[in-house]
Amino acid sequence: MEYRYLGRSGLKVSALTMGTFTFGGRGDFGMTGAQDVADASRLVDTCLDRGVNLIDTANMYSIGLSEEIVGAVMKDRDPDVLICSKARMRIGDGPNDEGLSRWHLIRECERSLKRLGRDHIDIYLMHEWDGQTPMEEVMAALDILVKHGKVRYFGCSNWSAWQVMKGLMASGAGGLERFTAQEIHYTLEAREAEYELLPLSVDQGLGVMIWSPLVAGLLTGKHTREGFAEDSRQAQGWSEPPIRDWDRLWNIVDALREVAADRSVAQVALAWLLQRPAVATLVVGGRTEAQFSETLGAVDLTLTPEEIQRLDAVSRPPLIYPHWHQHQFAKPRFSEADWALHKGQKVDGLEGYKP
Repeated sequence: MEYRYLGRSGLKVSALTMGTFTFGGRGDFGMTGAQDVADASRLVDTCLDRGVNLIDTANMYSIGLSEEIVGAVMKDRDPDVLICSKARMRIGDGPNDEGLSRWHLIRECERSLKRLGRDHIDIYLMHEWDGQTPMEEVMAALDILVKHGKVRYFGCSNWSAWQVMKGLMASGAGGLERFTAQEIHYTLEAREAEYELLPLSVDQGLGVMIWSPLVAGLLTGKHTREGFAEDSRQAQGWSEPPIRDWDRLWNIVDALREVAADRSVAQVALAWLLQRPAVATLVVGGRTEAQFSETLGAVDLTLTPEEIQRLDAVSRPPLIYPHWHQHQFAKPRFSEADWALHKGQKVDGLEGYKP
C-alpha cells in the first residue's frame, strides 16, 4: 500500500480508503448493499490486510447503522486505524436535525462517537453546504471539537470553491483550526472539479478524498451500452451520481477497456485518479472480498504517459470562461494550482469553421 500526506497535515492516509456506504442497508441504502457485522468483518479484514489505514463512514449512512457496524467490527482490531465520519445531512424530523449549527455538529459528533465506540474521530467532514448557518459559527464549533479532543482533523465535502474559501477565511480571521481535506466527486467521467476545486486544493494545501471514484460501478467495465449488470444498484433504480451524456460515458469505458487490455478496467480508472494533483486517497466500496481485492490492486498500477493521454482525450472538460481567456493570456504567470486544470489543455475556437 502507498501512504500519502493528507494535504499539508502530518497525517498519512492509505491511497485507497475503505468506504462503508453499503454497511447496514437501511432504507434506500439497501439498493447499494446490506452488509451486517459478520459480512463487514470479512471485508474490513480484506482491506486491513492490504494496508488500508482509513475507513470512511457517515452519520446518515443507513441512518447511523453504518457507524454502529464500523464500531462493532473495529472494537477488537487495530485502534490506530483511522476513522472518517461526516455530519450535516438531515437525520430526523426536528428543526435542528440538519445543518452545520454548533448545536447540531457537537450533538452529532457525540452521537457518532458513541456508535463508533471511540473517544475521537480522526477526520470529520461537513457532508454538505449550509448557507443558513454563519461560517464563523461552523468553524468555531469545529475548533471546539478539536480542542476538546473529539476530532483530530476536519474538512468539507461537496462544497463549491467559494464556500471552501469562505470557511478558510473564517478560520484564519478567528485564529481557528482550518480545513485539512475535502471529499469530492471526481472521476474520468466527472471532471468538473478541475475548474475550481482541484486548483483550490493545490493552492490551499487541502488533501483531496474522492467518493465514488468508479461512478457507482459504471467505470468497472461490467456495464455496457446494452444494459446494466443484473445485480447492480443501477438496475434497481439508483441514480447517483447523475450521468448527463451517456454516449460520452460509454466512450470513456471503451477507452478504459482499450488501455486496460488484459488488465482490470476498474484498476485503470483508479490509477488515473491517483496520478492527479492533490489527490490523497480514493474511497472505494464493494459488496464482496473479490471486489475489494481487485480495486485495491490499483495502487500497484502505473499508467504510461501515452495511456494517460488516451484517457484524457475522451474525458477532458472544455475550458469554460474565464479559463479559456486565462489560457490564452495568463499562462506565463500560472502557478502550480493553475496547471491542475490547464495542463494539456487547448482553446477550441472557430478554426476550420465554414458558414
